[in-house]
Parts: sequence; C-alpha cells; structure tokens
Amino acid sequence: MVLGFWAENGKLSSDIHVLNALLFPFVARVSGMAELKHGGMFRISWLFNQEAVVVASPSAIAEILVSKSYRFEKPGFVRRYLAILLGWSLLTAEGDDHVRQRRNMLPAFSFRHIKSLYPVFWAKSREVVLAMRAACDDERGRGGPAEMDVFRWASRCTLDIIGLAAAGVEVGAISDDENPLAKSYKLQPSSADFAVMALLAFFPDWVVIRLPLSRVRSAARASVEINQVCRNMIREEKKKKKKKEQISKQEEGDDGRERNRPRMNILEVALASGLFSDEQLADQMMSFLSAGHDTTAAALAWTMYMLARKPHAQARLRAEVREQVPSITGEITSAQVDGMAYLKAVCSETLRTHSPVAQTIRVANSDTTIQGQLVPRGSLLFILPWMTNVDPQLWGADAAEWKPERWLRPDQGGTGSSKAAHAASGGAANNYAFMTFLHGPRSCLGAALARAELACLVAAWVGSFSFELADDSMMDEGNVKATPSVVAKPWGGLRMKVRVVDGW
Repeated sequence: MVLGFWAENGKLSSDIHVLNALLFPFVARVSGMAELKHGGMFRISWLFNQEAVVVASPSAIAEILVSKSYRFEKPGFVRRYLAILLGWSLLTAEGDDHVRQRRNMLPAFSFRHIKSLYPVFWAKSREVVLAMRAACDDERGRGGPAEMDVFRWASRCTLDIIGLAAAGVEVGAISDDENPLAKSYKLQPSSADFAVMALLAFFPDWVVIRLPLSRVRSAARASVEINQVCRNMIREEKKKKKKKEQISKQEEGDDGRERNRPRMNILEVALASGLFSDEQLADQMMSFLSAGHDTTAAALAWTMYMLARKPHAQARLRAEVREQVPSITGEITSAQVDGMAYLKAVCSETLRTHSPVAQTIRVANSDTTIQGQLVPRGSLLFILPWMTNVDPQLWGADAAEWKPERWLRPDQGGTGSSKAAHAASGGAANNYAFMTFLHGPRSCLGAALARAELACLVAAWVGSFSFELADDSMMDEGNVKATPSVVAKPWGGLRMKVRVVDGW
C-alpha cells in the first residue's frame, strides 16, 4: 500500500508508520510519523483503496474542529457502530440535532456543578481504596504485596462514580464485581472494534449484527442489558421527580411553578429539558455511562503505569498528596485537589501521552477546502491525538517522554516557563497540540468532570499505595499494548504489585 503526504515542498513521501498509526494506532507509538517534516496533511489509501487524509497540522485541525466544524461529521459507519454499543445519543448526533442536544445537556457540566461533585469523587475513591487495602492485607499476612489488575479496579470505581454523577444511582461495582451492569460492560469486546467498524463501512448494521461473530453478538447482548438498566434508572428518576414536584407544590402553593433548585445529575438535566423520549433518554444514559467510566478508567490505569515506571515521580506525588490531605478518611475540597500542582501535572502529562481516545474520524459532508487544499465530499479525515500529542514540532525534542515537570513553573520544581499560562499548556507551541479532548463544538462535554475525577482517584490511590509492575519486561513501554478499540486501554488489563503505604 502506497502512503504519502502533502508536504510543504510539494514532494510526495511515504512512511509505513502512517499505516501503523491509522490502522493500529495503539500498537505503535507513531514516533516515526511525528518526526516527519510535513505540511500537516497525509493522503493515504485506506480500506479497499479508499482515499483518506491524516490531519496533523494545528491550523488544519482548527479548521475541521472549529471554523468548519459542521462541514465535517462522524462517518456513517462510525455512528452506526457507536449506536450498536451506545444507542443514538449526543455522541452520534450531527448538525442541528447535535447543537440542540449539547445545549440542553450543558447545565450538567457547569463549573459550579462539577465542583459540587468532588465529595462524590472522593467518597468513591475512599471506598475503592478500602476494598483494595483489604486485598493487600490478605497478601501482607503472607509476607508479600498483592498482585492485582489495577485496570479492573479502575473500571469498577469509575463505573460507580458515573452512576452517581449521571443518574444519582449506586451501581455497587466496587463492592460487587458481578453486579448486572459491571458484568454487562465486561461482555463488551474491545479487540474487535475496528474490525466491526470496517464491516459497517460496507454493510448495513442489521447485516453485521446478524453475522456469526461471537464478539459482535456479545456486544449486542451487552448493549441490550445495559439499555434495560438505563430504563430502570429512568423509571426511578421519574418517580423521584414526581415526588419532588408534589412536595414543591405543597411548599409553594398549587400554582405549579417548579422550585429553582440545582440539577444534581445528568439524567435530571435531560428530563428537565423535555427534549428526549424515554427511548432517547436510555440511549443518552448508555452513552454517558460508557464514555464516562471507560475513558477515565483507562486514564487512571495509564497514570499508574507511568508512575510505576517512574518511582521518583510516584514518591514525589505521594508526598504532595499527604502534605495537602491529612488522611484518606477525611473529607476533601475542590480547592485542595486543584491546589496540588504536581498532581495536576501528572494527570495532564498522562492525558497527553496516553489519550484514552487515540483517534477520531470525520467525513466531509460537502466539497470544501482545508488549508487551501480541495477536500471532496465524502473524504475521510483522521485526527490522531496519540500522534499530535507527542509531535516534536509542537512539544519539543522530548515530546515522546512522559515528563510532568513540563506543566510546572520553575518555582514549582518544573521545567516549564515562569509564565503561568505557558506552564499551564505544558509548554506546547500551539493550543491544538493537546488533542485529548478535541476542540470546538464537538469537544468532550465532560472534560472538566473527567479531569476532576481522575485527580481525586490518582490522589487517593498514590496516597494509599505503592505500585510496581508485576512483570519487569513492562518497564519497556513497547511491551505494553493498548486495545485496538474506541478507548485505548491496557490490552489484557494491567497487573501490578500493590503495597499499602502506612501512615495515611
């Protein structure tokens, strides 16, 4: 397969890293691609000789995601794949429908509301720490650390958190890994994601679902089960809403006016909008539950992996956490969490080098241009955070290195600029150098919530435990693969030796 790119000098070049990054972006770190001197757009032949474009230039990315955002949408096969797993929701909506849905969901992700969720994040962080500590105590009695799959623990606690944040529901995944919702998510396959997506590019979804493929059937079965759980959540929320309205009428009179009270979860906000039917609400909840727990679980696991590879960073972070938070058993404020500079740097650096979503795909819905280059209607465009986020032209010669200090000022023990704004960007040359949450009207609606949740979990875990890799060969990042799926998580889990660090 011939691969090439539009270079500034007009010459066509090729590199096998482009193919690796496109079809297997989680297997290769695409360093070769990032090192190329290019004008920012790589034209390639994709499946069955279909032309596609890999977009790397910040200015080109800005056109696609911001200035011309609604000229580029998710391809039909991607939307149909997401719909099989998550239903038709904000994640699959396009055009005016997307604008309307996003506008109505915004109150659930307001700055004030996210700040009010920190106690929820911390309470669940404490709960999972106590459960993990019990596992460690069992092993400590036998004279050694506990070996466990930290990704599985990460997935269980983030599922509990999003259950509360999305629907005010106690999922109970931390205490019971076999509860219905947790079991359903374990059924959803990840290693076949791109194979299924490729099939959907050429066949209707009803054909693909009926193919004799065990992974497709498992995904469809899991989706039905998750949808039923979401419908139960909606029924319960409607009962609570009706009861609250009755109390409200008694307190305010019978004029029917609703009290001006804050919305406490995503489902309440969706119900109050009046925009969604019960079926649509179930699809919205499926999307938020899945996207809200799987991505954060992946980010938490990758953070623990990098800290295990860098014991000095782990020790520095533990010292900061214990200095700012006296005990895991106490309460915590958003100011305490947000005030831990090294914690914030560690989380930002992991989100940079190990974006939970490694790629996003767009299709031109009309003839248009990018950077003056003609892009015909139907052209596929790939934006790869795992490439852009480590591009030396945007981040410097040490771009591929996991280095939290780049997010800190010198007076904080960092290598960033003394200017706060420069350090806050990690020293990147451009705002579009950090693509983890995308940009523009299609950017991640829950980015601030995800950052806050991740910070609380990392603080609780590192404050309580030390983490070592179960297999020394995993110190070489090339030996650790990520799933070729929508969410790039450690393939086969992430086994670590976990020890309780006393005194907290």
